[in-house]
Amino acid sequence: MIQLYTFFRSSAAYRVRIALNLKGLPYEAIPVHLVRGGGEQHAHSYAQLNPAHLIPTLVDGYMTLGQSLAILEYLEEAYPKPALLPADTAGRARVRALSLGIACDIHPLNNLRVLQYLERELKVDEAAKNRWYQHWIILGFSALETMLRTGAQTGAFCHGEAPTVADCCLIPQVANARRFDIALDDFPTISRIDANCSELPAFQQAHPQRQADAT
Repeated sequence: MIQLYTFFRSSAAYRVRIALNLKGLPYEAIPVHLVRGGGEQHAHSYAQLNPAHLIPTLVDGYMTLGQSLAILEYLEEAYPKPALLPADTAGRARVRALSLGIACDIHPLNNLRVLQYLERELKVDEAAKNRWYQHWIILGFSALETMLRTGAQTGAFCHGEAPTVADCCLIPQVANARRFDIALDDFPTISRIDANCSELPAFQQAHPQRQADAT
């Protein structure tokens, strides 16, 4: 069985949980708490699996893989049905562009280790840290909203009428925005897609508060 090293609040792990659910792939969730005891991701046993000390890590038979987007690409190739990338070249490129806009331009700036560095090394207070977090989400969502609103391929979901890798990336970032009290009124297309995704069991079951390690 597939094993997923995960943390309930990790948006990168959340992406992978959604994809596994959409593809109907059973998996064993192995919690790695990112805060408790200084962070279980820094334990020697986990570092042997993932030298970057990051979540998630997927183990499928002989294959061990980190980096959520690489995992999503692997799942798409190893378990192609249902497809989470469009059949056409241009469509696949668009979905990847949307996904990378979230996973590379928004998320890294607000990742836990960045926030911890702001607090511990730069002595940024809680209010300033929250402003930092909100700034990068709002900036990224402004671009993403325009791409989705003006894109002819946008449908009920980020691309067409079925979820893709882009939706797997978007929904965790929307959850982060809500967690940091970011109003979504200026992002109606993102909000509409989020509402559509929230009706699907695959997204419901992947939600952080539905995880066994949710605290």
